[in-house]
Amino acid sequence: MIKNISYFLLLAVTVLFFMSSSPSFVQEDWGSLKDVEKNEVGLNRLQPPDKVMDAIGLKSGMVVGEIGAGAGRYTVHLAARVGDSGKVFANDIDEKGLALIQERCRKYKIRNIKTIKGTVDETGFPEGSLDMAFMVYVYHHLDNPITLMKNLIPCLKSGGTVTIITGDPDKGVWRSLPRKEELKKQFEKAGYELVRIETFLPRDYLLILKPKSD
Repeated sequence: MIKNISYFLLLAVTVLFFMSSSPSFVQEDWGSLKDVEKNEVGLNRLQPPDKVMDAIGLKSGMVVGEIGAGAGRYTVHLAARVGDSGKVFANDIDEKGLALIQERCRKYKIRNIKTIKGTVDETGFPEGSLDMAFMVYVYHHLDNPITLMKNLIPCLKSGGTVTIITGDPDKGVWRSLPRKEELKKQFEKAGYELVRIETFLPRDYLLILKPKSD
C-alpha cells in the first residue's frame, strides 16, 4: 500500500513538474504571478539557477536569448546574472506567459529583459545579438526543433553557444525522451556540434552546443 502511494505521489509531482516548467508550446493556463512564483520554489530546487549559470559560464554583460521563457521562471535569474550591462531577450509564443514576465519586471524593477513573441519556427531574436541561447524544458516540446535550431544560428554572435536543459531518460523519470545519442544526431542535422554534457542535475542533463562553423 505504501509503495503504491509513493508511486502515485511521484507520478503526480512529475506531471506537475513537467507541465509547470514547460513552455507555451503546450499553452499554459498560468494563473496569477503569485501562484506561479509559489510553484517555482520546488522546481528551482531540481534545477538550481545559480549552479546552472555557473556551469554554463554566464557572466555579467552577456546577452542571452531564452527560448520558451514561459512565465519567466529562469528569465529573472538570467537577468540578475548578466546585470545592467547585459540583456535578456525572453521569447515565447504564449502572450499570457510574456505578460507575466512583464509583470515581474514591473514588480521587481527589472530593466534588462525584453519580451519577444516568436513562432514555432522563429525566435525573433535580433541577428548576431546573442552570446548564448538558453532553453530549459523546451527542446522536447518543439514542433520543429531542427528548423528552429537552424533558424537560431544567425542570431548568435561568433563564438556564441546554446544551452539546453532536458530530461535524462537514463535517470528514470522521462523514459520517453530521446537519449543523448539521438539528440546529438538532431543537433548535427541542425548545424551544431555538442561541446559538453553536464550531469549534476538530479533528473536532467545540461547540453552545451555551438554552431559547426565556429
